[in-house]
Amino acid sequence: MIKYREILRLNSQGVSGRGIAASCKCSRNTVKNVLESAERQDISWPVGMSDTELQDLLFPEKSIQSNRKMPNCEYIHKEMAKSGVTLSLLWHEYCEACRLSGEIPLMYSQFCRHYRKYANTTKATMRIKRKPGEIMEVDWAGKTAFIIDNVTGELIPAYVFVAALACSQYAYVEVFLSMDMESWINAHINAFKYFGGATRIIVPDNLKTGVDKASRPEPKINKTYHEMAEHYGTAVIPARVKRPKDKPNAEGTVGIISTWIIASLRNQQFFSIQELNAAIKLKLEEFNEKPFQKKPGSRKSTFLEEEKALLLPLPASPYELAAWSTATVQYDYHIIVDKNHYSVPYEYIRHQVDVRTTSKTVESPYCFPCANTW
Repeated sequence: MIKYREILRLNSQGVSGRGIAASCKCSRNTVKNVLESAERQDISWPVGMSDTELQDLLFPEKSIQSNRKMPNCEYIHKEMAKSGVTLSLLWHEYCEACRLSGEIPLMYSQFCRHYRKYANTTKATMRIKRKPGEIMEVDWAGKTAFIIDNVTGELIPAYVFVAALACSQYAYVEVFLSMDMESWINAHINAFKYFGGATRIIVPDNLKTGVDKASRPEPKINKTYHEMAEHYGTAVIPARVKRPKDKPNAEGTVGIISTWIIASLRNQQFFSIQELNAAIKLKLEEFNEKPFQKKPGSRKSTFLEEEKALLLPLPASPYELAAWSTATVQYDYHIIVDKNHYSVPYEYIRHQVDVRTTSKTVESPYCFPCANTW
């Protein structure tokens, strides 16, 4: 609302129209109209009325109830959760419904303003850019936790993985002893299990663990990471280089978690990664159930009400970590993997082949275990 009282007060002190507009964050035309209307009504500072009462007195036409049909903002909010639905589409449907009922619709800008006001004051999320179940943002926290070696007493760093759902801001946290590929993949698997489903998009940083080459037009995703995403039916879209705003929820959650979880455990001692993760799990539940400061509900309640049902279902079995490598077929038509020999058709001699290794299998096109492994 326009600060009518402040405009009158600053004008009584001889402040220029430009200065009043800058101070009250409104246009100079607005200041001019307010002062002209106040002069016609013979109103001057000091006044014993609120801004709302002054508006009714200075501009009574603004208080006239519009005869246009108001949109159903609750229905709009539910529809915006569906894939492909936009405010423009909903406005066209609203206009068509008004035409059939013989009512006057709002203009598109007013329609959007009413929805934004409703979502900002009564809901935890705006769904114009963040659809439920669409994006999971992931990152390693800059601040590390520590466990104690029970033999030497040495402090061993533990690296904190953070995943946050973009819509509800529901978070998952786990610590690992390293930031290698195995920890990165297992963190994602455990996050999906914690959420009870997978999102359609994963937004990581351009870290070496997940992205082999950070190219602006087409980043090259690590094979293991891509295979894991394919297993869960999701896609990996890395944030642009030096663009943390591409994953603001993970960046913000990292900062909050550094205080809420890691710093809160600073006076406790842990002798294993399992003990530390158990303590973090309890703090994580408190964090997710903590009420929002400016809106009703919490991260957990918003997740359960609005986002959980829209996550992709988990596959029948979790992803099994695999390591990819390359090997050159030797003249004896064998390749060597972990000091074991595997035979391939002789046509591939002197060619490189991709090798996929898991804890149970070694796979490669036309690759067969050799009876004689040296």
